[in-house]
Amino acid sequence: MSKLMFDYTKSVLERVSFHPILFCKELEKAIKALLPYELEQLKEWLLDYTVEKPELKPYLVIVNR
Repeated sequence: MSKLMFDYTKSVLERVSFHPILFCKELEKAIKALLPYELEQLKEWLLDYTVEKPELKPYLVIVNR
């Protein structure tokens, strides 16, 4: 079940990545919904994903709170 939630979260973040504010809102939702080990996976994925999308990098601070 949790793998499904993690995959769903990545899918949503990819779909809203064109709009930084939406991306931020969905990232905040993900932080509330995912388990601690999934958050670590999400951090790793985000670091890799935002290499090509530097406009999203400032929002990674949310994950590290």
